[in-house]
Amino acid sequence: METMTLDKAKATAGSDPNLFEPDFVFFEPAALDYPLGRELYRRYQQQGLPIRMTTSHNQVRGIPGETEVQQYRNAKRTLVVGVRRTLKFEQSKPSAEYALPLATGCAGHCHYCYLNTNIGTKPYIRVYVNTDEIFAQAERYIRERAPQITRFEAACTSDPVGIEHITGSLKRAIEFFGDQPLGRLRFVTKFHHVDSLLDARHNKHTRFRFSMNADYVIKNFEPGTSSFEQRLEAAGKVARAGYPLGFILAPLYRFDGWEAGYTDLLERLRQQLAPEALEDLTFELIQHRFTTVAKKLILQRYPKTRLEMNEADRKYKWGKYGRGKYVYPDEQAKELQTHLEQEIARLFPQAKIEYFT
Repeated sequence: METMTLDKAKATAGSDPNLFEPDFVFFEPAALDYPLGRELYRRYQQQGLPIRMTTSHNQVRGIPGETEVQQYRNAKRTLVVGVRRTLKFEQSKPSAEYALPLATGCAGHCHYCYLNTNIGTKPYIRVYVNTDEIFAQAERYIRERAPQITRFEAACTSDPVGIEHITGSLKRAIEFFGDQPLGRLRFVTKFHHVDSLLDARHNKHTRFRFSMNADYVIKNFEPGTSSFEQRLEAAGKVARAGYPLGFILAPLYRFDGWEAGYTDLLERLRQQLAPEALEDLTFELIQHRFTTVAKKLILQRYPKTRLEMNEADRKYKWGKYGRGKYVYPDEQAKELQTHLEQEIARLFPQAKIEYFT
């Protein structure tokens, strides 16, 4: 069944310049003890890609590049196949109770991405082959919180749709949670390669969300991802397949004409979404933020970025573990929140806004 899922994911992904295919592949030896690890090893061996072994997916050495920028870009073209040994799931507030660790890293090049902080020194894409062990741990968490519903976020450290044609793990997760009366899955994507997920037995236990933004933000800060139109078309497919649908509008970014830009975004969504997409629709609103570490890495990796990161124009907000971030001052954040909430209420009166942060 696993090989069939992989074959279908590869076949339906199609040819696309934003579809991730690695140039370099590393394997942990233990990954070859699992069917998915062996399948990926055979695939890349047949393709003639350079395969290296690594003692740990956290200690990958030998990615080429003479400069930091070259090494970073090559790392983003590197796949590491490993075993997820830490089965204590992180919390994932406010969207879910726990993060579901299927992968780490993303092939997109979004300048603002928070992964620049979270996995700054390890920007390569890691996939974990011990999915049965990961699902078993999720089931334990579900039992612990019974009779409450327990939600799991599968996109905390990656974009799982962007690598589904490689692993097939997301479809397995969807069908696992489809069989869990008290378990729910959530994930968000900037990619449109959803066809292999449309026939999954989800039982409406998975909320399929798309990250959307104003044209200015997508054009300037989201290279290597699917276009607005591609994401919107994919959202229609997902809604017709019966999934509960959601949109994350993030990062909400104040550019010249931002009010009109976000109104235009929402009006285009409203005009083009099929009626079934409106039946159970959610929005999540996240303002732009950055950390000191992220700013340094962003400027190193995208030296020509137009992303505004002037600490003097921001408010410092403390986070967990004593680390903080720069967000918009209260008045500017409130303007963003008010405008987006009013426009969503006007265009999507039945939708639920889950949070603004």
